[in-house]
Amino acid sequence: MDWLIGRIVLLKARIRKRIVLFWQRFKKYIKHLLFPLYLFPIKIVTYSAYYLIKFSLKLAWYLVSWPFRKWTNFFKTIIWSVLATYLFFSLLVIMDYIEENYGHYSKFWCDIGLNETLNEQVVRIIGGYSEGSGFFISPNQVVTSFHVIASEPSPKIVFSAGNFITPISIVGDQYSDIAILTTKEEYPGMVMEFMDPVSLYEEEPVVAAGYALGTELVGSVTLEKGKFADYRQSKKYYATYIQTSISLVPGMSGGPLVDKCGEVIGVNTEGLAGLSLFVLADSVKAGLPTYTDRDISKITVDATTPEGAVEAFYTYLKARRMEEGFNLLSEEYLKKTNFGEWTNRFTDILDVDVIGTKMEDERTNTVFIKFSTSNWVDGEREEHYYEGTWQTVLEEEIYKMNKSMIKEITDPDFSWFYEI
Repeated sequence: MDWLIGRIVLLKARIRKRIVLFWQRFKKYIKHLLFPLYLFPIKIVTYSAYYLIKFSLKLAWYLVSWPFRKWTNFFKTIIWSVLATYLFFSLLVIMDYIEENYGHYSKFWCDIGLNETLNEQVVRIIGGYSEGSGFFISPNQVVTSFHVIASEPSPKIVFSAGNFITPISIVGDQYSDIAILTTKEEYPGMVMEFMDPVSLYEEEPVVAAGYALGTELVGSVTLEKGKFADYRQSKKYYATYIQTSISLVPGMSGGPLVDKCGEVIGVNTEGLAGLSLFVLADSVKAGLPTYTDRDISKITVDATTPEGAVEAFYTYLKARRMEEGFNLLSEEYLKKTNFGEWTNRFTDILDVDVIGTKMEDERTNTVFIKFSTSNWVDGEREEHYYEGTWQTVLEEEIYKMNKSMIKEITDPDFSWFYEI
């Protein structure tokens, strides 16, 4: 016990001596560093560099000599070197995988929830006989391909939930194949953001979204994955295109091309034999102020004749201009209905196509008509065919719809569409 107490006392004395010695050296060092004061800035730089170099040399010598001090150190060094080499090359493989599948490490986490987002934000565009896709670029503007709505003055925008609306105005440019549909209501939650400006890495993964084959294929949005190939500049038109390895199919035109983060980089336009082109998002934004309705099909009606009034009535139904269609109903007809009840009859009608009209009886201003309707029922497009007569009456200097005898035709043959 006395021996242990003696060892403790000796240890305390040594520690005290070391502390006193350290404190004396530290005071001497500080005094030497601070005085004279005019040399202090130079000393702080030189002293810092000196001790940093001294420490680095000692550390380097320790690391070099450590493996050779013992055999165990030597074998440990070999094992650690192998592990470090393995981790280094594993990191290279991981970085290569991220670059190949995501384009850049910064986009590694971006694609979480991308499929669900595209399913919610990409819409169908039904333009009469043509169908495609589209997406919101502002709360009340939908972009699509011009060729989707080229011959249709009143296309329909169908949401993933199944409801649909009719745009109140359309502008576009047939040469760059871009059209902008303006909606009456605003949908801020549907807006997809453009990459600004578009900047893609070589062979960066991209995703094209759209409703493949239109309403012929029931279900959610089709997602086609591929890689960015190059930019293509049109010599004839003021538009830049993105070339990818994606194979677009009919119905996807007008949908978005996005990167892994969901930012829009282009608009689907055309594909052929595994080579697809997309209008660059920068070109779409640059063209927005210049788009006009010059090449857009217009609705024209003339209700000053019985035939013209019947065609005008169904044209208004096609365009979902329900107030104007309701105003073509005669006073006699309005005794049996009101605006709310009447419009509820047509809530599922996507399109109306007047096949032909002719005067049935000039004495009673009765018109024979054949027409078809496209109805949106449970997420599917259904076609219906009708024929019959409308008796019209002259009121307020235009002819209005008075009495109808319309019946549905089931599975009409080929000649039905050409015989009036």
